Amino acid sequence: MKRGRGVETSLAAGGPARHIPVLLNEVLDALHMRENGLYLDGTFGAGGYTQAILATPGTRVLALDRDPDAIAAGQEMVAQYGGRLMLEHARFSTCVEVAQRLGLSDFDGATFDIGVSSMQLDEAARGFSFRFEGPLDMRMEQAGRSAADIVNTAGEEEIADILYHYGEERASRRIARAIVHDREIKPYTTTRELAELISRIIPARPQDIHPATRSFQGLRIAVNDELGELVKALAGAETLLAPGGHLAVVSFHSLEDRIVKQFFALRSGKGKARSRLLPGEPVPPPTTFMLEGRQPVTAGHAETTQNPRSRSARLRAAVRTDVAALGIDPALAALASLPAQSNKGR
Repeated sequence: MKRGRGVETSLAAGGPARHIPVLLNEVLDALHMRENGLYLDGTFGAGGYTQAILATPGTRVLALDRDPDAIAAGQEMVAQYGGRLMLEHARFSTCVEVAQRLGLSDFDGATFDIGVSSMQLDEAARGFSFRFEGPLDMRMEQAGRSAADIVNTAGEEEIADILYHYGEERASRRIARAIVHDREIKPYTTTRELAELISRIIPARPQDIHPATRSFQGLRIAVNDELGELVKALAGAETLLAPGGHLAVVSFHSLEDRIVKQFFALRSGKGKARSRLLPGEPVPPPTTFMLEGRQPVTAGHAETTQNPRSRSARLRAAVRTDVAALGIDPALAALASLPAQSNKGR
């Protein structure tokens, strides 16, 4: 049981897909499961990865989720495993602080399943999807600034930046201008209202994804600071993993996958090459991870047929070396930041 994560395109193609673990066998292979091991599941959701990890005898799991609904639904699993599962309501960016509070360290493996879950997408009241009439919310934690707050109070430039850089929406400037104009007449309160505005600006063609897909993605990422959270979580896993521990990350769109890929490149020495012809260049940082196998790993035909949301899934994995964790250095922090000078589309 577990979430299938993805964007609205796959929803339209395959309909709701709930509690299906994406790339489950591949993730377990990447974690190199061992008996009595200690593992981190940073995105508990419906508990798919956690339950599969606990199937290995003697394993313990620290599982985190920022969604209070996921924590409430997971209490039955906590009771089922009698102390082997520690389920905490927390962002995965705080995994180090949570582990330290519980006296846990030297993890044998960690896994993250990045993005919004099927349960969140399929629940109209959460406001993640334009397939349903619901409040324009999108908050995973059900607290803090909502999508409606951004749409109704942010400046035109900020909205255009969010849609362009986080949603990769080329018409971001036109959409932002229309939002700011129309909200003076009536604030946006529902997913349908915003989706209908975008559809008027970007007419749909039969072969295209829904015109609002990219804009909703951009707003969701901004509301939940998903890229910043991912960078912090990757650095946290680097701190928590013991030498020889394995990190497996599943992402569902290009922005997340790019960050994971660049993180592993920076930490494994596979990033920007140092020229042998130019003396005096700075020595590259020590490597805290080693990559394993061909990457990314994608879902096979059988899985994508069963769960269309797995079509966009990308798994990247690496093994921890014995080099001390580097933390969030400037190169890593830059992965989640917006460009200083932005081109906000058309």
